[in-house]
Amino acid sequence: MDKIKYLSRIQLFGDLDLEELKKYEPVTPMKVVKKGTIISSPHMDQKILYLIKSGKVRLYRLTESGKEFTIDILETGHVFGEIGTFTTGSENLYAEAWEDSVICRIDKVQFEKLIRENPSISLKLLEIISSRLKEVEELLEYMAYSSARKRLLFLLNKLTEKFGEKLLSSSPGEWVALDIYITHQELAMMMGSIRETVTALLNEFNAEGIIRKAGRRGTIEVHIVHLKRALNEDE
Repeated sequence: MDKIKYLSRIQLFGDLDLEELKKYEPVTPMKVVKKGTIISSPHMDQKILYLIKSGKVRLYRLTESGKEFTIDILETGHVFGEIGTFTTGSENLYAEAWEDSVICRIDKVQFEKLIRENPSISLKLLEIISSRLKEVEELLEYMAYSSARKRLLFLLNKLTEKFGEKLLSSSPGEWVALDIYITHQELAMMMGSIRETVTALLNEFNAEGIIRKAGRRGTIEVHIVHLKRALNEDE
């Protein structure tokens, strides 16, 4: 896929036309990052804005006990990092490639030049930041005050909104498959729990018709109606 098509996927550049994308191509070098690579951390001095051109990136923080707590998983088109007075809500977090990904970096000088030439980009960034902070605030509220069951229902709902793909065999508004491979341990890290609790809850959800597993890798499929009903009932 050529680089212009990659750039057109980025939220920050979504409103730019082809000629404008061509202009910014030289200042957005691409780099392939292998799964598990730490892209940024609170200990890195240099402030960089990162653009995900393909793949997925996990944002997490370390708890006082040293455990990893996943805050978000970002996919193609998302931005993270901080630069100058701009931040995307990911400061003080670690960013790790969830899978092999193509990432681009923009430094402070490049970014300031970019927004001078196209002020609409700074407005787009503010829109992205506002949405991100709202999501994180909602997540942390659920993590702090809800039961393990409700936290997992909430998490599955968020993952479905971000990574759900409708199955051709299902009726409208029913089963969707999560286009992301995620283990019970990883789900536990995202909801501040332990793997055994997640496994027990997923077994419950399977019996209730909220989820089912498919394929050799155990892709999670979610019944949207049943999930939302359970989430509302547990209010």
